[in-house]
Amino acid sequence: MRGKLVVGNWKMNGGLSSNAALLEALAAGWRAAPGRAIAVCVPFPYLAQAQAMLTGAAIAWGAQNVSEHSSGAHTGEVAASMVAEFGCRYAIVGHSERRHIYAETSAGVAAKALAVLAAGMTPIVCVGETLAEREAGATSDVVLRQLEAVLAVVGAAAARLVVAYEPVWAIGTGRTAAPEQAQAVHALLRARLAAAGAAEIPLLYGGSVKADNAGALFAMKDIDGGLIGGASLQAGDFLAIARA
Repeated sequence: MRGKLVVGNWKMNGGLSSNAALLEALAAGWRAAPGRAIAVCVPFPYLAQAQAMLTGAAIAWGAQNVSEHSSGAHTGEVAASMVAEFGCRYAIVGHSERRHIYAETSAGVAAKALAVLAAGMTPIVCVGETLAEREAGATSDVVLRQLEAVLAVVGAAAARLVVAYEPVWAIGTGRTAAPEQAQAVHALLRARLAAAGAAEIPLLYGGSVKADNAGALFAMKDIDGGLIGGASLQAGDFLAIARA
C-alpha cells in the first residue's frame, strides 16, 4: 500500500562515534505514524552498528549498493544476501553516482534490483537524467528507459519496489527541481508503473532536498517522500524533512 517514506543516503560518510550520536538522535526524535516511515542507508561497515542501535526503533536501515552476483570470485563486492543478514529492509540500486562515476548500466541496475528482491529486501531503484539530457528534451525517454530495464527483469515483483527520481543535475549541487518539474516526471513514472501493476509503490524525489523545500515537494500528488543525501547527516535537518 502506498505510503510516505523518507530515506537518508549517507553516501561515503560517517564514523563510529558520529554515527552513534546521529542514530541516537534519530531514534529519540522520530515517532512512527500510520502511512509514514523513515530509513537510513549507511556504508557497509556500519550496518552492524545501525542494526544494533535501531532494532526496536521506528526507523529502518539499509545498504547503498549490492552486487548483482550471489557469491564467488568478486573481490570487494558485497552480495545482497550478506546485507540481508544485518536486518536491512532496503538497498539502493542505480544511484546516479553509481551510474555516472562507476559506469553502471541499466541492465546491471536491473540485475541488482532482482538480487535485492531475491534476498527478501526492497530495492530503491534510482532513475534520472543529466542536465544535458534535460536541456535536449530527453528527460522522459531517459527515465522511462532506465525504469523499463528494471521492470523487464522483475516482472510482477515490481509491486515490491520503491522508485526514486533523482535528476543528476540536482544531486549535491544545491539545485532542486521545482515541485512542478518533479511532479511531471513522477506522474510519468506512476503511469508506467500502473501499467505494470505497481501504481501504489512509493515514488521518492532526490536532489538537494532540504527542510525548507521538502514540504512543497512532498505536497505534490505523486511525490511520496524523498531520498535525502547531505541533509540526512544532520539529525535535526533529516527529522524536519521527514516531518514535512
